[in-house]
Amino acid sequence: MNHTNALSGSLWQRIPLWQKIFAGLASGVLTGMLLGEEASMFKPLGDIFINAIMMVMVPLVFSSLVVGITAIRDPQKMGRIGIKTVSLYLLTTAFAVSIGLLLATVLRPGAGLELSFDTPVNPAVAPGLIELLVGLVPRNPIEAFASGKTLQIIVFAVGLGISLSLIGEKGQPVVRVFDSFAEGMYKLTGIIMAFAPFGVFGLIAHVSGQYGPEVLLPLVKLIGVTYLGCILHVVIVYAGLLRVLGKLSPLRYLQGSLDALVVGYSTASSTATLPVSLRCARKNLGVSEGVADFVLPVGATINMDGTALYQGVVVLFIAQLLGVDLSLMDYGLIVVTATLASIGTAAVPGSGLIMLSIIMAQVGLPLEAIAVVAGIDRILDMARTSVNIAGDLMVTVLVGKSEGELNDKIFNSPSKS
Repeated sequence: MNHTNALSGSLWQRIPLWQKIFAGLASGVLTGMLLGEEASMFKPLGDIFINAIMMVMVPLVFSSLVVGITAIRDPQKMGRIGIKTVSLYLLTTAFAVSIGLLLATVLRPGAGLELSFDTPVNPAVAPGLIELLVGLVPRNPIEAFASGKTLQIIVFAVGLGISLSLIGEKGQPVVRVFDSFAEGMYKLTGIIMAFAPFGVFGLIAHVSGQYGPEVLLPLVKLIGVTYLGCILHVVIVYAGLLRVLGKLSPLRYLQGSLDALVVGYSTASSTATLPVSLRCARKNLGVSEGVADFVLPVGATINMDGTALYQGVVVLFIAQLLGVDLSLMDYGLIVVTATLASIGTAAVPGSGLIMLSIIMAQVGLPLEAIAVVAGIDRILDMARTSVNIAGDLMVTVLVGKSEGELNDKIFNSPSKS
């Protein structure tokens, strides 16, 4: 009996984590379809998993950034990495919204549908530039930690990391403390990830049971176009940039990113998935701690490729529902607005809704039409979050490669767990 238990335990340990998570996801979908709303009984499993990830998110981001900044001792190198990071995020976001617009124009997901959108919608107001800049600097860092204000945490961590580097040897004891603390967070993340297949099962069973076929059928074309756009963006843009700029294998990148992508799809949160993304970047993709610990937290906050693609599809979907013909100027305005808004609204709760309302206002579409997609937003959010995470990891790999901070042996290793 003991021998059988040991054998089964050994087999479970040998299965790659992404396969376990995917099995949990598939089982959750099947369970939700069979049990319907009764599948919500499994939701506490997902809630525990989300709570555990959120538990480590703030201390992990802070300690990782401090360690990453102090590891990059050259200020010029730090500035160079920052410019590369933001530039790549803006470039891929512009590509994403363009792909969304192209697919929606060709496939016309809103043509022939008759849906009511009388439900009033009161979208949040996006902050102005001055308000955004002032809000970056935390008046009280402890309050920023408690509230999970990621941008403020990043600003404080970067400032502290730079200061510790500038004071030289006197800062090393503190740096070693943060280094040990960060390693502890990485280990805790690994422990939490062992529970991931069960947490993902609970989350997906609840979602699958809540959104039955009768809710999805009228909007299935919108869902299909959005998912197709997300896949094309990863396969064409991310894989293409890796191949052309980095001379790297897109398949290895996708294989090494699977853990984070599946968790991101289940949680629909780039921030909640950040601990897993950091683990993938370092362990599976071979990116150095310094680069990964800097680029990924920034990406989880400002990179919204999947959301930008979704904006392009949904805006045209609504325009087609209303029979509104958008001009070429409107298309250009959507691309520019979605690209800039992806950074401008990143620190605001409900950023997807804010971005959508900004773009619709720019092209003269009624904001109450947002209610059309409100019922399926969670399903769309899962796909666009996975794209955001894929983009974070792609940019991290490219920046690491360009700075000589990518371990080719780890990146090219066929064994990923």
